[in-house]
Amino acid sequence: MTPHPDAAVIAVDGGNSKTDVAVVRIDGEVLSVARSGGHRPHAIGIDAAERELHGAVIEALATAGEPDVVAIGAYVANADFAIEEQVLRDRILSWGITEGVEVGNDTLALLRSGVDDRVGVAVVCGAGINCVGLGRNGEVARFPAIGTITGDWGGGFDLSLAAMFHAARSEDGRGPATMLSPMIARHFARATTLDVSEGMHLGDIDQKRLHEIVPVLFDAAQRGDEIAGDVVARQAHEVVSMATIALDRVGLADVEADVVLGGGVLAADYPLLSQAVRRGIAATHPLAHVTIPELSPLMGSILLALDELPLDPAARSAAEERARASLVRVKSGVPRSERHVAATVQH
Repeated sequence: MTPHPDAAVIAVDGGNSKTDVAVVRIDGEVLSVARSGGHRPHAIGIDAAERELHGAVIEALATAGEPDVVAIGAYVANADFAIEEQVLRDRILSWGITEGVEVGNDTLALLRSGVDDRVGVAVVCGAGINCVGLGRNGEVARFPAIGTITGDWGGGFDLSLAAMFHAARSEDGRGPATMLSPMIARHFARATTLDVSEGMHLGDIDQKRLHEIVPVLFDAAQRGDEIAGDVVARQAHEVVSMATIALDRVGLADVEADVVLGGGVLAADYPLLSQAVRRGIAATHPLAHVTIPELSPLMGSILLALDELPLDPAARSAAEERARASLVRVKSGVPRSERHVAATVQH
């Protein structure tokens, strides 16, 4: 049955550091956007993660005027196994908002926001790192991506720890000299890297600020610091490795294919990193097109929610086009706060 024209869908793009929720009318008009903390059930517990997400959904719905919701599409980080996707789906269903609920990993949100035909590879490098590949005949390549125990390295957390490691050893003489030591100390308004470490250990510096070291690392690398440059090179290698292996697994090694890069670290488009990634992929997969989409991965979640609707091709195409334009307009007004709701002007 075709939904009422004023009905809406809810789209969720949940990363490690933040979650964006959009309420979208079925014609594609974005009615509201809410932001909450990242989806990290492994760190804060599944109940707390659900409360965080549910709160953002309730706020977004209230701002949108409580429309009738006919579908929810959620692409979230840390839904790395089928059981984790099912658990989250069951919890969203328990809210009683709608029976049409689909859940998947946030790598798919990035891929769908960057390609038109659902075929290609996406690498997310934000707080952590993950990758997905979809082939032309239904092939799927995924990685567990739950950290060191599954062979993963990279993302803002690992980059920051590596920078602190080398800065500390440079300062106390156990490692080679690196400008990371004075640069990190200066960033946190401390005299030494040891002072920064002590501050984080004792709670004087919130450990949540660890991610602030990432741009310091890239700044040092750009200035020619060898140690910082080695860390960036390692990150590039990890991205290239994931992307090329995924291309091979889904049968896209010898054909033109998109490799979509996203997440805070890759979306920042640091020249040393992005150029190394492009060179690395081109060296073995010259037909791959590497892109960093301008559109938010939230668009991929909107598409997932729209998948649940019985729209004819023309209506679906029109809804997608309107959603893209509307999302750009709305997202430009969403600040980097713990939670914010921005309502669009109704048309």
